[in-house]
Amino acid sequence: MSTQPFHVTDSNFEQTIQSNRTVLVDFWANWCGPCRALGPIIEELAGEYSGKVLVGKLDVDESPQTAEKFQVFSIPTMIIFKDGQEAERLVGLCPKTRITDALAKHQ
Repeated sequence: MSTQPFHVTDSNFEQTIQSNRTVLVDFWANWCGPCRALGPIIEELAGEYSGKVLVGKLDVDESPQTAEKFQVFSIPTMIIFKDGQEAERLVGLCPKTRITDALAKHQ
């Protein structure tokens, strides 16, 4: 697993969540201010959870099918997938501790 967030797309999404036990996907867009503010936290988490949780970013403009499938209507939205299924969802700009608390429940 990488220390940088994994680039998740419509084409690799299913394989990504099915082939990793726990995955955190940040649904974001470049034009979204809160998404950009969350970016450094997501990068920190990718490094801190390397080997334990795959941390990925999915650009909703580049991959709208997956965002629509999971009814992501507000960004940033972070979804934790465990064993291929949605386990928890965090919507909005969250403090790092809220994200780490959520990840701790699903490792």
